[in-house]
Amino acid sequence: MNSSTKSGGGVLADIKSGFLVFLIALPLCLGIASASGFPPIAGLTTAIVGGLLVSWMGGAALSIKGPAAGLIVIALGAVTELGAGDMMLGYQRALAVGVVASLVQMLFARFKMANLGIAMSKSVVHGMLAAIGLIIIAKQIHVGLGVKPHGGETLELLEEIPHSIMHANPEVALICALSLVILFLWPKLPIAALRKTPPQLVVLAAAIPAAIGLGITEPSYFVSLPDGLVDGFAFPDFSVVTSMTSIKYIIMFALVGSIESTLSVVAVDGMVKDKPRSDLNRDLMGVSIGNFLSSMLGGLPMISEIVRSKANIDAEATSHRSNFFHGLFLLLFVIAVPGLLKMIPMAALAAMLILTGSRLASIKEFIHAKHVGVDQFLLFLSTFLITIFTDLLIGVAAGLLLKILFHILRGSTLKSLFGVQVEKIERGDDIVLVVHGDAAFPSLLKINAEISHIAPEDLSRIKIDLSEARLIDHTFLSSLGTLINNYVNPKDAIFGIEDFRSFSQHPEATHLSIKPQ
Repeated sequence: MNSSTKSGGGVLADIKSGFLVFLIALPLCLGIASASGFPPIAGLTTAIVGGLLVSWMGGAALSIKGPAAGLIVIALGAVTELGAGDMMLGYQRALAVGVVASLVQMLFARFKMANLGIAMSKSVVHGMLAAIGLIIIAKQIHVGLGVKPHGGETLELLEEIPHSIMHANPEVALICALSLVILFLWPKLPIAALRKTPPQLVVLAAAIPAAIGLGITEPSYFVSLPDGLVDGFAFPDFSVVTSMTSIKYIIMFALVGSIESTLSVVAVDGMVKDKPRSDLNRDLMGVSIGNFLSSMLGGLPMISEIVRSKANIDAEATSHRSNFFHGLFLLLFVIAVPGLLKMIPMAALAAMLILTGSRLASIKEFIHAKHVGVDQFLLFLSTFLITIFTDLLIGVAAGLLLKILFHILRGSTLKSLFGVQVEKIERGDDIVLVVHGDAAFPSLLKINAEISHIAPEDLSRIKIDLSEARLIDHTFLSSLGTLINNYVNPKDAIFGIEDFRSFSQHPEATHLSIKPQ
């Protein structure tokens, strides 16, 4: 087969995968924007910018750029606090926050800090995401019941669920229930051909005629959109961008968005073994440029989004063109049939977000953290609870501080944690990286820096020697394989942990050396 035939086949495969991702992204973008306190059109603006522009900037070829459920809590908090009761003003001020946060992300990428996402504690990140999932459920269940709650805080919203059930709009609740049944059961159908149809599309196909048949006419129960994409553009209000509230959300958007995006790209790399490892810093630079433009036009912040990226891979995408076509299909759909979008019931979108929240806050996440070790479960649970009771930034900061405290209680010092040394030596045919000190999350950055200076043709010679370490933590073990699995088999390349005591039966649990120090 000649190269032109291969290229043509690749384009057709990317058109197909881009179309399937478009079908999934369309309702999710609308729902994420609505849940974030942004106009629904803002979610489409973000995905269109991410597809048409960012797809050509390289970094991570098969990842899909767009708004993410994981940023809903931050976006809604910014709109609510910055608007002080005026949601439109809060929205415009949140756009200014997004612009400045994108500039911070550009600095992260410029100074090659995207790898900080890899070094983040997995237990803290998963605790944060579980909290976000519960917050999404607490907010969206009232939308799905057609009731406006009185409270705004997560605990208040959870307490009001029985009241909303008792006072639910029956027709709206029926559409939400129907949507949830489809979303949960469709992937389990015994007929493979049916399973290939995105359940989100099936929900829309069922919910729109159901709303018509049930006689629902109240505009607040449907997606509110302008007549065209350009009519939906909004521009930032920079009047309070230097306030402490704005700075807090700038930090959260920049940090959480960068971490989520980086971890998504790493996960996508793990799904595709026959392609080179993505350039995380280049991908983050593309995302940050997309965020700048999106925020200037009224859109949400974007990341490399994991659910749509996985769907893209499952649809056999071959290159960045699938992300481009997904954005193109969204643009064409908004231009061609904006009236159809206005017929989508909000209850159907709420059901999709409830499903997303249930996956983030799945009981499986709690069980997994417990299996890794008591320390990791405490990190997970503390981050989860503190985020629920306070806010996301405090929850993550508390989780990281608790992680450091655990290490100190095991005999670590700040110097051994953050001043770790990685020695590169040659042993026969191997290039060995020897860790001196604590093999904890900071040492991942040192190892990554050493790997970046090794010639590509020598990467298959890498070995990691942990025999000189005093402690090996869960984040190190769970992320080290990700750093090197594109070059070598981690099981063969990592050695020296024979003289360590594990804190649980899990292979990635924290280990402590039993050798005399």
